Amino acid sequence: MSRVVLATGNQGKVRELGALLANFEMEVVPQTELNVEEVEETGLTFVENAILKARNAAAQSGLPAIADDSGLEVDFLNGAPGIYSARYASIDNGAVDGNDPANNQKLLEALEGVAEAERSARFQCLMVYMRHPQDPVPLIAQGSWEGRILTAPQGENGFGYDPLFFVAEEGCSSAELPAEVKNRLSHRGQALKKLVELLH
Repeated sequence: MSRVVLATGNQGKVRELGALLANFEMEVVPQTELNVEEVEETGLTFVENAILKARNAAAQSGLPAIADDSGLEVDFLNGAPGIYSARYASIDNGAVDGNDPANNQKLLEALEGVAEAERSARFQCLMVYMRHPQDPVPLIAQGSWEGRILTAPQGENGFGYDPLFFVAEEGCSSAELPAEVKNRLSHRGQALKKLVELLH
């Protein structure tokens, strides 16, 4: 079984990606277990940030690396929070990272009074695989997941904006989906499926 470092310390992502890659004889090792220091996300796009993270993890671990950069785009907010999704609530106060409840609260406030028809949104995921830090042709896969933003959180599963993200075809929020259903439908699941196809 080949080992690959996953360039994240986010336990939600580690669980999701570990489950998705288990069938492909790849052992996913979170970068936190290898004492990889996180790199500053200075990119202006999801793909730039994913490449920064993958290159950093490969350089520090000596293993091939998978990184993703993902976020929520809300149409009414012109695509915000976008690449700043994880730190949406803390952008204005200079903190590095927000936390899920604060990010969700800020999003609800930004959409207060906005009609249901105008609350369309999507999760985007750009996933990158680098064989080594100087890999000149990293594999890049993209997935997106359409939905809309609820007016109050629903559900206990998932993480991030999952409790506010309504999935019309399932009639519930992302945080109310069983893990296996979410992994099949989600932006991250789609991107990883494409990435695995590129790997084989």
